[in-house]
Amino acid sequence: MPMEPESGTLNYRNPSQFFLTLSRNLLLAYQSFGVVYGDLGTSPLYVYKSIFIGNLMDYQTPEVIFGAFSLIFWTLTLIPLLKYVFIILSADDNGEGGTIALYSLLCRHAKFSLLPNQQAADEELTSYKYGPSQPPSPSPLKRFLEKHKKLRTSLLVIVLLGASMVIGDGVITPAISVMSAVSGLQIEGVGLQLTNGSVLLLACVLLIGLFALQHTGTQRVAIVFAPIVIIWLLSIFGIGLYNIIHWNPKIIYALSPHYIITFFRHTGKDGWLALGGVLLSITGTEAMFADLGHFTAFSMRLAFTIVVYPCLVIQYMGQAAYLSKNITSIPDSFYKSVPEPLFWPMFVIATLASVVGSQAIISATFSIVKQCNALGCFPRVKIVHTSKHMFGQIYIPEINWILMVLTLLVAVGFQDTTLVGHAYGIACMTVMFITTFLMALVITFVWQKNIIISTTFLIFFWFIEGIYLSSALTKVPQGGWVSLLIALVFIIIMYIWHYGTRKKYNNDLHNKVSLKWLLGLGPTLGIVRVPGIGLIYSELATGVPSIFSHFVTNLPAFHNVLVFVCVKHVPVPFVLPEERFLIGRICPRPYRMYRCIVRYGYKDIQRDDGNFENQLIQSIAEFIQMEAVEPQLSTSENTSFDGRMAVISTRSNATLMVSDQLESSSIQSSKSLMLQRLRSEFDDENPQIRRRQVRFQLPPAGPVMDAAVKDELLQLIQAKEAGVAYIMGHSYVKARRSSSYLKKLVIDIGYSFLRKNCRGPAVALHIPHISLIEVGMIYYV
Repeated sequence: MPMEPESGTLNYRNPSQFFLTLSRNLLLAYQSFGVVYGDLGTSPLYVYKSIFIGNLMDYQTPEVIFGAFSLIFWTLTLIPLLKYVFIILSADDNGEGGTIALYSLLCRHAKFSLLPNQQAADEELTSYKYGPSQPPSPSPLKRFLEKHKKLRTSLLVIVLLGASMVIGDGVITPAISVMSAVSGLQIEGVGLQLTNGSVLLLACVLLIGLFALQHTGTQRVAIVFAPIVIIWLLSIFGIGLYNIIHWNPKIIYALSPHYIITFFRHTGKDGWLALGGVLLSITGTEAMFADLGHFTAFSMRLAFTIVVYPCLVIQYMGQAAYLSKNITSIPDSFYKSVPEPLFWPMFVIATLASVVGSQAIISATFSIVKQCNALGCFPRVKIVHTSKHMFGQIYIPEINWILMVLTLLVAVGFQDTTLVGHAYGIACMTVMFITTFLMALVITFVWQKNIIISTTFLIFFWFIEGIYLSSALTKVPQGGWVSLLIALVFIIIMYIWHYGTRKKYNNDLHNKVSLKWLLGLGPTLGIVRVPGIGLIYSELATGVPSIFSHFVTNLPAFHNVLVFVCVKHVPVPFVLPEERFLIGRICPRPYRMYRCIVRYGYKDIQRDDGNFENQLIQSIAEFIQMEAVEPQLSTSENTSFDGRMAVISTRSNATLMVSDQLESSSIQSSKSLMLQRLRSEFDDENPQIRRRQVRFQLPPAGPVMDAAVKDELLQLIQAKEAGVAYIMGHSYVKARRSSSYLKKLVIDIGYSFLRKNCRGPAVALHIPHISLIEVGMIYYV
């Protein structure tokens, strides 16, 4: 389970608390090996081969090998150790990390969000605050970025590019890791020497098995993940140490950056082109920040600095020592450097470690898709919870099979880890490049540091990463185009979805129903008010959506109690359950019209527990009682009729008494016998979606209640027993005739295609199909 961020801080003044916190962090550090470091730890399988195959084939000398190791050592030191471990891990969002977390922090400290559904009440959320205080930052740069919409759009595109590259990692990592591990079967002397086709077939079988097991979740096999990676790291440490002592102890001199200069003096431009292979030594580093939510920064620093970093350095040093005396072994550098008696154990461990590393990036891909979906930047998909105990472990069937198909295409299409490595390097370095940029903005706007500090950070790491990225981009024709193509496809999908969603929201905002019109109709709204509760779903956080007027125009009858429900995602990772519901009133009390805003964070999971209706009724009842005690919440002739809203805790509701039972004929309801029988038959045919039903009643003995409040509560209870209907718009979004051809292409073809082929909003919101009423709407945007 993820720990609270503050639990990772060691308290030296309290010895018992110190040892308790230390033991927890040691446990988390142990668990992090199986989740975070599998990808980074298996890089020695293919790094040296990727460096020397190609431009450096004519420079395979001991001096150049020493220089290659020096480059690897300083790359590991400057980027994973200095940048991520000591700096980036400190930029958590309530314990969460990753590109979306950085963007979330920026949106909370500046008006960067493009969807205008922010409310002042959102800033009162517990998780909204960052650190002990949030001093204002009226910097010219902040005002400049907020003022220009194109710059805010560019920032969103950069974030989506980073997310797309992570998805690309989810395609490329399994391919290169598994193919590199099984390639050991082609080495002379192992007794098998399988052909390329046989090795490729074995790799594809392993990949299909890996993706086929995703639906079971990582929890069932997580217990063996950490030991596998730890055994792998200790094994490559021991082999590296043996190679240093046995083959060339002088390799230790290559820790000096002087050998980097020697490397480029010998290789020149070809050495720069070979940097794409060097950067493969840090692939998987981004997982340290992306998976921060499952651990603590201290535990991950502990695991990396004490175990991962030394093991990788010694392994790369040992391989270099071996290669300096065995130049011809470069194409199979890792397995050739393994002592012959240890070959088969290392082959098995390498294969298992590759699967673990692939599992970690696939799970991270599911998480990034879910987060983009919460930001309104990804079509609705089915999200399955694979663990009842480990929060955040999810499985997305559509994404899983898309990843599997793309991974198999990459493996079969290239059949060469060197070409796949070119694509891998571009994806990895692009994510790091974007993280550096976002981190510089966080240093300025969130940490409130001097702009000189953020600029120094940006220039220093952009200089290093820019050199690597420029080298990787030269490999675009030799396989690098794969990561760019995958990222391009996903970023187009995400931006089209966000663009269409934003246009639809603005259209709703512009065409919402006038409250003066509603007030002029009177409490009956000029229609027949029938028993029951009508939940009108809309994306609007304020005002009455046009779907309401469209409905009553075509069918002049509506329920006695109307609740306008808005499910909204706020730029925080999690919203506490007691802060989830925001309840208010629309129009004066006799109208019986309420507003409910249900708030979720970008990592929150909307669970289908069948209890939403009951929580909503309890929250409205609590609001009615609270309104009588706190007059400032109520609407009057002197205030807005779309009154103030209050946060209602779903854990402390005591206004209504609850009797727990399933809906049956024993519950007296105003439903007809025919409707009750139909509902019973539906439940019998669909037992898996039978929803929890409760009966509410006023407490027999309690505080003296105002007559008007009591009457309103009784009407609410009666309406609940009469039944709840869910009203949603079945919308069709089209571009106006005057729109440009590009806009028509995006809206009429792109956005329309995505809406038709993704999960419907009713399915995503877990709305019971038997209670759903859809109203056809056409939006011209």
